[in-house]
Amino acid sequence: MKEYIAVSACLLGVNCKYDGSNNYNKKIEELIKGKTVLPICPEVFGGLSTPRNPSEEQDDGRIIMDNKKDVTKEFKLGALRTLEFLKKLNCKNVILKNGSPSCGNYTYDGTFNHIKRMDKMGVTAKLLKDNDINLIYIDWWILKK
Repeated sequence: MKEYIAVSACLLGVNCKYDGSNNYNKKIEELIKGKTVLPICPEVFGGLSTPRNPSEEQDDGRIIMDNKKDVTKEFKLGALRTLEFLKKLNCKNVILKNGSPSCGNYTYDGTFNHIKRMDKMGVTAKLLKDNDINLIYIDWWILKK
């Protein structure tokens, strides 16, 4: 049986970030060398476009874009589709881009002022963790080196 590793698509150079760019870095290639890679983007899986307005989770659990549009439904759908995809292929390891309202081990506080909220995981990250998927996080300072 093939062993897969899923990776946030933006880390692989796919222009799927909210601003239409990516987080590609050669160091990711080193981490996944020799593995069968599954690119994932829960926001896109949930039906959101690229580019799109930035989104942050509010204290009440809703995920809101900076233009006040509620995208909670799309984020939850993307998380479920990601989990289903990984389960079908028996993928147990995922590399995620930190800070995202989907993928992050931390998120932002909902004010759009770049204030980290270390006690709140992204929607997809939490769902994957709750389903015994191993999460590996890549932070911006690792990518900048």
